[in-house]
Amino acid sequence: MAFFKKKPKPAFSPAVGKPEYIIAGLGNPGKEYEFSRHNSGFLCIDLLCNKYHVVPDRFKFNALTVPVSVNGHACLIMRPQTYMNNSGESIAAAAAFYKIPPDHVIVVFDDISLPTGVLRIRLRGSAGGHNGIKSIIAHLGTEEFPRLNLGVGERKDPDSDLKDHVLGKFSKADLEIMRQTMEKAVSSIELMVDGKPEEAMNKYNG
Repeated sequence: MAFFKKKPKPAFSPAVGKPEYIIAGLGNPGKEYEFSRHNSGFLCIDLLCNKYHVVPDRFKFNALTVPVSVNGHACLIMRPQTYMNNSGESIAAAAAFYKIPPDHVIVVFDDISLPTGVLRIRLRGSAGGHNGIKSIIAHLGTEEFPRLNLGVGERKDPDSDLKDHVLGKFSKADLEIMRQTMEKAVSSIELMVDGKPEEAMNKYNG
């Protein structure tokens, strides 16, 4: 099942200057993880890239990256290739290189504490047990960065292995629910880079 229909690339891309924002989706590289719950951040970033006719194919900061202008704001889209637990190494390196403050580092990731398809936008906070967010907090040295939590649902059996749950694939029905949620997340990101995070939260928080 295709996650979305790819749009044709434009004949040319407008020049993008020094990034104002980092937009990072979290996940694990490799085909075996492609449609897993843990790769929801990657999938959402792919949807954003598709909308803006770009492909994150430049390897920098141990991530697949692409510069893009989102609503007139220069952004660096990132797909860290460090595996989830070391996501902070990649994101912090890019933030340091471009001198981007933590409040301009937007992170998209999966959240098992939220029902499947619920979007929760937060401007700061603890890791909540998510190892990717733990790594980012450790490397940025702060919890003060915005994030979009994509609900992927809890384990049906609390005694089952959490790893099996987060690395498990979405069902066809759940994948469609997540696609709709990620479209809302993309719209939220557009508002956030416009300096309207409260509007994004009021409009899209589940």
